[in-house]
Amino acid sequence: MKLATFTRNGSTRIGVVEGDEIVDLSGVPGIPSDMVALLESGPPGLEAARKAATAAKRLPLSSVRLEAPVLRPRKFLGLGGSYKSHVREIAQFMAPPKHQTWFNKQVTCVNGPYDDVHLPTVSDTLDYEGELAIVIGARGRHVRGRDAARQMTAGFTVCNDFSVREWQTRAFTATLGKSFDTHGPIGPWIVTLDELPNAHSLSLRTWVNGELRQDGNTSELIYRYTEMIEELTTVFTLEPGDILATGSPAGVGAARQPPLYLRIGDVVRVEIEGIGHIENRIVAEPSTLESSRSR
Repeated sequence: MKLATFTRNGSTRIGVVEGDEIVDLSGVPGIPSDMVALLESGPPGLEAARKAATAAKRLPLSSVRLEAPVLRPRKFLGLGGSYKSHVREIAQFMAPPKHQTWFNKQVTCVNGPYDDVHLPTVSDTLDYEGELAIVIGARGRHVRGRDAARQMTAGFTVCNDFSVREWQTRAFTATLGKSFDTHGPIGPWIVTLDELPNAHSLSLRTWVNGELRQDGNTSELIYRYTEMIEELTTVFTLEPGDILATGSPAGVGAARQPPLYLRIGDVVRVEIEGIGHIENRIVAEPSTLESSRSR
């Protein structure tokens, strides 16, 4: 099942994508009105959404605006140095991490799958990182074992972990360089775990202006996604709607000689097998808060 958040006629709702149509779940008895609430309702809620998809109102997908599937996650975390190929390409800059190295992306960076991304006025070192993202579906702490971690997973989505490299190196946490507004596009929907049983064998590719820059596979991941959930829940509780970006394969602009960063007008497309793609245009950062989110 593909779960999406969409806007139509000024109203933002959730739905189920089937082919070139989206099933509007708004007003269906027993189904919450937003994605986090739907995930919090657990298997019964997801089953109700699946059944409603056979009878509820359908709309042409082309008639709606797809939003980030989780508009307001409680947490948005990213894993650094998690692909073997990426570790090799950045070896000249840093030693391979000995443990899972997580950083925080402030949730205000969440952006839609096809929305514009801002080139900051304070830096010209904007880079792309195509990534598979886990969407958490259940509350959990001290999760142990593959089965338990899978039970916490609602599904997967596509992420571009846009990074301002100059600001990323200001502190060991990397948070500032990972959290500029608009720098966390996700989508175009959540593919539920039952429809994507082997998340560790998916093609992941990134293009810039039609040029293939990243051509990887999730089989390169050093850690299985279930191990990532185990690691994080050792420290804190994961909650429904949390987003975990699992890292990026080789091909980032910062690793090129000389580095090749993004410029205004560039279009970045990230596609993951079995899920779909997101595509974002780089634009100048607006000068006013009111215009900070391009529609």
